[in-house]
Amino acid sequence: MRARVVGLAVGVFGVAPGALAQNFDTVQVRVVAVAGGVHMLVGAGGNIGVSAGDDGVFLVDDQYAPLTDKIRAAVAGISSRPLRFVLNTHWHGDHTGGNENLGGEGVLIVAHDHVRKRMSVEQFNELFNRKTPPAPAAALPVVTFGEDVTFHLNGDEIHAFHVAPAHTDGDSIIQLRRANVVHMGDLCFHGSYPFVDIWRGGSFEGVIAAADRALGICNEQTKVIPGHGPVATKAELQAYRDTLAAIRDKVKPLVAAGKSLDEVKAAKPTAAWDDAWGKGFMKPDVFLEIVYTSLSKK
Repeated sequence: MRARVVGLAVGVFGVAPGALAQNFDTVQVRVVAVAGGVHMLVGAGGNIGVSAGDDGVFLVDDQYAPLTDKIRAAVAGISSRPLRFVLNTHWHGDHTGGNENLGGEGVLIVAHDHVRKRMSVEQFNELFNRKTPPAPAAALPVVTFGEDVTFHLNGDEIHAFHVAPAHTDGDSIIQLRRANVVHMGDLCFHGSYPFVDIWRGGSFEGVIAAADRALGICNEQTKVIPGHGPVATKAELQAYRDTLAAIRDKVKPLVAAGKSLDEVKAAKPTAAWDDAWGKGFMKPDVFLEIVYTSLSKK
């Protein structure tokens, strides 16, 4: 598994070698109108949510540090008001890489308690044999929360709430209530299998539970910003959740029966979904290994 996912580690964790290997000069930051004055920025790394209005600009995530100038330019095309807040959905570098640049300029960075804890110390991933150094002080969230926090900005209520371990142990879902937009960070990979960071507190079944929580605050008009992929509808989020649940229901009995990873692979429990969901960031064989490992934990 190690050889197949080293590149995955670079992309997801946003460690310095991976950042240096990517040519950010060629990245275009694209603005997508979502709903109710909310936009999504698509560049490299996790999708950014933007709420802009008379009270200023509020970002959900900020991608990689070399893209900060391009992100600022994209935001300036939406609003001339100052950038005031960044809320990180979780700690991975493709969602927090711009923190140091923005935090150093006085933008207030907010996240769940576990995000600051993860970013404050060196992270060592045994599977990848890779270290992620502590983040600089300017990159760390200044305000953290345990369960939830609400911002009253731009005529909206921006409600962030923590979910049980899922993609990581520090994920938050962000609901922009008036705009009827939900930003899920990497709890949702729209159109592809998700990555679950089981080495840092993640849980495959937790991802399904997080999708259930998000579905509970959606209606048929809700727009869902995923961590990766295009804007989704409630129906598309439901399909994502149902696919993951169906895979769990295929793999979990095999784990309970004491099947080895090789035996589970031979059974091809994800075959019915691989063509539709396995051609993106996460390939079927790596995804199945993560699911198996997560479901095997006591």
